[in-house]
Amino acid sequence: MSRGATVLFDAPGPRARVRNNIMTLLAVVAVAAILYFIYLRFDEKGQWEGRIWEPFIRPETWTNYIVPGLLGTLEAAGLASVLALIFGGLFGLARLSDHAWIRLPAGAVVEVFRAIPLLLLIFFIFYLAPSVLGSGDYTLAALVTGLTLYNGSVLAEVVRAGVRAVPKGQSEAAYAIGLRKSGVMRLVLLPQAVTAMMPAIVSQLVVLLKDTALGYIIAYVDLLNMGFKIIPAVNFGSLIPAAIVIGIIYVGLNMALSALATWLERRSRRSRKSAAPPIEPPGAVGVPATGMGVSAVD
Repeated sequence: MSRGATVLFDAPGPRARVRNNIMTLLAVVAVAAILYFIYLRFDEKGQWEGRIWEPFIRPETWTNYIVPGLLGTLEAAGLASVLALIFGGLFGLARLSDHAWIRLPAGAVVEVFRAIPLLLLIFFIFYLAPSVLGSGDYTLAALVTGLTLYNGSVLAEVVRAGVRAVPKGQSEAAYAIGLRKSGVMRLVLLPQAVTAMMPAIVSQLVVLLKDTALGYIIAYVDLLNMGFKIIPAVNFGSLIPAAIVIGIIYVGLNMALSALATWLERRSRRSRKSAAPPIEPPGAVGVPATGMGVSAVD
């Protein structure tokens, strides 16, 4: 096999490389043409005029609107991430139980909350809470609860797949030296599974961070709400600039989270030898490089 070949495809030959380079060049030209067309249309509408962008160089725009919205987004994402990880860990391990009375209800909970659209779940909690708990502001609670239930259910499948990705011989050896199931799980399977699960976990946390924008629908004070509702209302005509600025901030947050995940994964793999290959996030299309990976949903 040639040095550039992989288990998924053969290394391209000279003609294929030329063809790929031509297609890449055409794609770059097409994207540049589309961007230039968008630039011209925005220019015709006066969206590049200084008066429209001027609010974003004023400190009060950032201190009064963007920073509070960013803090609201980070608060919801932080709370939901911690709760989703706890939910996912508990229900993922419950689905691996030998007892049907634990395994079956846990599986039903996970499948139900994975199947419900997240926006519908947030709406349901937001409108149900006042009827059950009385009047009050439940925007943060509804958003965090919806994000926790949905993403926690996905993470439960990640946990289950990560544990199952550890070769069976690891647990058999642990049982052979007299460990009980709790000890095998805690001392042998989970330490290796965490390394295998890390890419999928962080991928889902990035999704969770972006899904906090759904709080806009229930008027939660987050980055999207401030950017698309408050700032354009205060500064007439600044909708497109606000969208661009808010979009850049979201991209920066997600890139920072992905970079942190990459660093954590490399660190964990250096400090711990794991026989489990990295698992794919639920719904991802692809085959692990080892050819031995376990899908997050069996």
